[in-house]
Amino acid sequence: MQVKRLGLVGYGEVGKIFAGGLKPFVGEVAAWDLKFADSATAEAETGHARTHGIRACTSMRELCEASDLVISAVTASNTLAVAQEAAPFLRAGALFLDLNSASPGTKQAAGAAVDARGAHYVEAGVMTSVPPHGVKVPMLLGGARAAQLATLLQSWGLDAKAVSEQLGVASAIKMCRSVMIKGLEALVIESYSTARAYGVEDHVLPTLQETFPAIDWAQQGAYFFSRVVQHGQRRAEEMREAAHTVREAGFAPFMTAATADKQQWMADQAREGIFRGLARGAPWQDYADRLLAARGGSKS
Repeated sequence: MQVKRLGLVGYGEVGKIFAGGLKPFVGEVAAWDLKFADSATAEAETGHARTHGIRACTSMRELCEASDLVISAVTASNTLAVAQEAAPFLRAGALFLDLNSASPGTKQAAGAAVDARGAHYVEAGVMTSVPPHGVKVPMLLGGARAAQLATLLQSWGLDAKAVSEQLGVASAIKMCRSVMIKGLEALVIESYSTARAYGVEDHVLPTLQETFPAIDWAQQGAYFFSRVVQHGQRRAEEMREAAHTVREAGFAPFMTAATADKQQWMADQAREGIFRGLARGAPWQDYADRLLAARGGSKS
């Protein structure tokens, strides 16, 4: 399998990382993002692409018709729509690698749209945050061409493993993990902020440390707060897809839906600017204090 021309749909954080990280292995890397067509963002985003040797396309069609491998790195809620938009323009035999966090059913529908056009859909379950791993983030691949693509990506130094020829398996693994990880983020934010409001955090955290001694709960709390503040919107969308995954299994997603709501609430707080100015690496208490101040509360 040879890939000479690579296309990225979505030139956000993940798209930029993959575009730059994979550029040494292919002849050309191109990207398409709606921000390229938005007067408010076009200059900055296309300028970033040019600076890094990435060709900024003017449309989805231009990107797909020129690419041997298209990588979709958009928000979870746009997973299916992007695959359906790209499908008519994909070259016969081209590969479409979907990095997005979506339910098995969503990935299967996206795969059907791509495969119907003579291209080959491969799903990816990205198993942890892309930063700081970059393109070497662990990925599980699924689909009829998953093994072939995994071999190619491994030759480029990526941590990609084919887990099934059946679409949906890799996504099910990813989504079930997300129920736990994003749920834990939501629980930590709610527990720690409430403990801070009552002034009992110095009693609560030691009990967690005693029960789960392998985790540094203060440090982990700071990391959870910071990641949710930075990526809460994306996480909320992912958890809505995780809720679809639970429903597709025949269960009511009580916990998963609540996690999506909590992640969305944090994203809304961040959008309102209540965390603005917090230093990188700030302790979790600083985040909790901002939440308390925003609701008129204070540490007891």
